[in-house]
Amino acid sequence: MLTSRLIHPEILAALAASGHGGKILIADGNYPFSTRANAAARRVYLNLCPGKLSVTDVLEVLVGAIPIEAADVMVTDSGQEPEIYGDFRRLLPGLALTANPRADFYRKAHDPDVCLVIATGEQRLFANILLTIGVVPPG
Repeated sequence: MLTSRLIHPEILAALAASGHGGKILIADGNYPFSTRANAAARRVYLNLCPGKLSVTDVLEVLVGAIPIEAADVMVTDSGQEPEIYGDFRRLLPGLALTANPRADFYRKAHDPDVCLVIATGEQRLFANILLTIGVVPPG
């Protein structure tokens, strides 16, 4: 029996198999999961229906489970910042968001270090975030 908030067996397995520098894509309901991410990455589909679960629901749990050293986000074609960035900053205090145009974000999501792709039912547009796993300090 687990006592942490993260209890999803496939997500736990993917995180346990990864390490420093591994990447996790948490994507909205519009993201092309099968074609715009590392084909070798484990895919976990949490998109039961529109609006369930959200990207921020998943991010909130991951923040308590792993160290995060970097976060890449997708920007709109106009360069306007999506509203979800405020939620990302609240959940990742002190961590800068690296903004990427859509094509650059898709390229980063194909990186061989992307070990986990989590599909959500998020309905907000441009609500995709690519996390880089940090280091667990000794002790």
